[in-house]
Amino acid sequence: MNHSPEIHARLTPAMRLLVERMAQAPYPPMHTLTAQQAKQAYASSIGVLDVPKPELARVEDIEIPARDGHPLPARLYAPSMDAGLPVLLYTHGGGFTIGSIESHDTLCRVLSAMSGAAVLSLDYRLAPEWRFPTAVHDAWDALRWLAEKGARMLGLDRRRLAVGGDSAGGTLAAVSAIHARDEGLDLALQLLIYPGTTDHQDTDSHATFAHGPVLDKQLIDWFFHHYIDAGDRSDWRFAPLKSADVDGVAPAWIGLAECDPLVDEGVLYADKLRMAGVPVELEIYRGVIHGFITMGRAIAEARQLHQDAAAALRRAFADVGGRR
Repeated sequence: MNHSPEIHARLTPAMRLLVERMAQAPYPPMHTLTAQQAKQAYASSIGVLDVPKPELARVEDIEIPARDGHPLPARLYAPSMDAGLPVLLYTHGGGFTIGSIESHDTLCRVLSAMSGAAVLSLDYRLAPEWRFPTAVHDAWDALRWLAEKGARMLGLDRRRLAVGGDSAGGTLAAVSAIHARDEGLDLALQLLIYPGTTDHQDTDSHATFAHGPVLDKQLIDWFFHHYIDAGDRSDWRFAPLKSADVDGVAPAWIGLAECDPLVDEGVLYADKLRMAGVPVELEIYRGVIHGFITMGRAIAEARQLHQDAAAALRRAFADVGGRR
């Protein structure tokens, strides 16, 4: 445990116990692994701390064509076989380098079951094989495909469409919301769970949590070394805080972890949206760390975020339905 006793004391008792157990696990730090080794290590840990998987009426694997013709795997979750369900396009976290549909399978099932909406989880292409801006293109291509063909091919309601994601996936969702504004595509909501939004990770919280817990400066640097060239880091598609304006983007629900290097940039992005007149709901979950949403078996705040995010989706989709 390299982080300070002061930070350790800020964690909830359950979070503190979990962090201690993680520190004692006999695994090498992720930043010492190759990207392929890290992908495998992350995949092997899937589901250990997740809540039980909800059973859903519809779980369907599909492929979405990217702009270069590459088939992007995706998985549709729906709580019923009804036609015309609203839909959330979800992009998983993992520093643009690790993670998959499988790593976020339980979370997407939970969001679908609790919100009553369909969720389409996207396997966008990962670094280092695919560097910036491929993931950005994949996310936008999938959203545009969903808007254009989701009704005809999947039986969904393209008028009630949202984007969401956690961490790197939250970045992609925020960027896709800006693309949607630029292209005249109306979204009901952008659901951002501890998104990355800055270009050089120089906020106070990055300094405070430079040594973790779990997500630390070495790991963040490792992710971005694989994903993006130094000269591209000021591109708003990597750092949405650098976007020229966010006027008219979709309303946002933003959920952050208090003890997270990314918490300050999440607050700054909420402020940027509010200054542009965008409706924002911001929740900061106290005493928990980055990545906590897939720890619901042990962490009550994860279960609370599931409920809060699903409620935000229900409200947003109901608002769109009421405006018809």
